[in-house]
Amino acid sequence: MGEQDMRDEVQAASKREVRTSARSTANRLLADTHDAAVRYASIQPAAAIPALEKAAARVLSPASSRPYGTDAASRKKRRRLRERANAESGRRMLAGVLATFFGGLFWGFSGTCADFLFENYAVDTMWLMCMRQITAGAMFLVVILARAKDRSRLWQLLTNKRDLLVLLGFSASGVLLNQFGYLMSIRITNAGTATVLQCLQLVIIMVYACVTTHRAPRKRELMGVALALVGTYLLATGGDPSNLSIPPFGLFIGLISALGAAAMSIVPVRILPKYGAAVVTGSGMLICGIVSSLFIQPWAHMVPFDGIGWGAFLVLALVGSCLAYSLYMQGVKDIGSMRASLIGTVEPVSAAVTSAIVLGTVFTGTDIVGFACIIIMMVLTV
Repeated sequence: MGEQDMRDEVQAASKREVRTSARSTANRLLADTHDAAVRYASIQPAAAIPALEKAAARVLSPASSRPYGTDAASRKKRRRLRERANAESGRRMLAGVLATFFGGLFWGFSGTCADFLFENYAVDTMWLMCMRQITAGAMFLVVILARAKDRSRLWQLLTNKRDLLVLLGFSASGVLLNQFGYLMSIRITNAGTATVLQCLQLVIIMVYACVTTHRAPRKRELMGVALALVGTYLLATGGDPSNLSIPPFGLFIGLISALGAAAMSIVPVRILPKYGAAVVTGSGMLICGIVSSLFIQPWAHMVPFDGIGWGAFLVLALVGSCLAYSLYMQGVKDIGSMRASLIGTVEPVSAAVTSAIVLGTVFTGTDIVGFACIIIMMVLTV
């Protein structure tokens, strides 16, 4: 073999080695791409995997003219990954809907517990709000400290100045402002009027979502908001406009309550995926309880509960605060503030049903129509 032939052979071998190395590197890159796509496909399940694979395939320089990844095995693999990503997105959506639904149910149940305490014990509304927040926050803290992962998340949240400001904003606007505004609205107007005014949060959230995403309201959103408002109005007033009592200051406080309810769904959206619903909700509620106790001083006028009274209060704190808030915030994390706020309007349905079971109230025809409006709204939303 001549010297020229040897050089040609070496060059050919080098080219084969380079092609083999490039193909091996590309295969590893595609494998990593698949894993990354599966992790992030819940955001854009239909576009994440093909876009990432297309970018990774550009590094290939195949020896043949046939594009890499167009064989049947590669297509089957991509199809299987897309199916897995879509299935994961569907499971996340279902989990978020169920979490928000049960959060709304537990909120309605908490209203029945509060009514029971108001009817049978001399309970001040501000005292109950403060004690409820402190007790629920303490319960959350016990759960958080018992789990190493949540302890680490809580420390990170409290030491991150930017995220801590979001948490304080959530405590002040989403928890304190919402509960204070709602209870004060009940005191100034009545329970039905306060519930209807607080339901205006749906309009606030829809406007916020449209402004931040630069789009017009979707037809389903408009229909869902309309059905939710009608259903809440019928359940809260029995369809009788005379049951609405709206003096100017009561209207102002009711709108403050609606603004607080909207803030609860909007403000913590950025930190929920990072720290989890339990850490964000628990720490926010505990901060709110501590701050409000400095003004209300619940220890100075404790209510003389008996065993049944303390039992009802603990159920209110555990079910109506811990479970209700954590499940609702998990729903906000999974399905977004707009959809979660719509599904959360199941609260008056739950309150009506549990009141009928526990307190013996009777359903009317307008109640049934209100139930139907909210159920149809939930079907359209999901």
